[in-house]
Amino acid sequence: MKDDEKPEVSQVTVDFYKKLVAVGDGGCGKTSLLSAYVTGVFSENLRATVFDTIITEVKVGKKKVRLSLCDTAGQETYDVLRTRSYADTDIVLIMFSIDAPESLDNVEARWCSEVKHFNPEVPYLLVGNKKDLRDDPDTIEILRERRQSPVSYQEGLAVAKKIKAKGYIECSAKDNVGVSEVIQKACRLAIEVSACVWHHTSAPVVVVYVSTP
Repeated sequence: MKDDEKPEVSQVTVDFYKKLVAVGDGGCGKTSLLSAYVTGVFSENLRATVFDTIITEVKVGKKKVRLSLCDTAGQETYDVLRTRSYADTDIVLIMFSIDAPESLDNVEARWCSEVKHFNPEVPYLLVGNKKDLRDDPDTIEILRERRQSPVSYQEGLAVAKKIKAKGYIECSAKDNVGVSEVIQKACRLAIEVSACVWHHTSAPVVVVYVSTP
């Protein structure tokens, strides 16, 4: 190499930096979803999360997003720690488990109100996890004995509209169904909202309700 030559430096251009926070009842599948997205692998033996942040890069169209995925604990013991995560958040995923109807009840009773209290302006999506268990015979039988049934798509959609979520999507980390779609839609929404704020417009954000096959 000649003295006046400079070595090439590989630089990765990032168009957006965004922060995503996942909330919902303990055991509803938050960690499994985020882990499956980042690693591409579903694990049955993930440890319970207190608070964890993973940095990943997401390609949205021709844009590159550096995304902070903040996984939180749903237990009341960690309320103080979790609520601190809402600061500077661009998008929230409010999650419930399709095999746990009570976790959907808590979306409206607890999670939506918490999000609005600590970050009134942040957009949020409603996500139904563990879609694979909706038709699982063992799950259906267990819930039947409790006089319950798996949450239907229509029930999840109704709650999403009631809480004015910007969208509703179902997924299965175990079957890798809808996982990428959740993160993609979250990133797109975060970008759209920031664009509206940047241009000081009141342009409406498109609301998308998706039933994954």
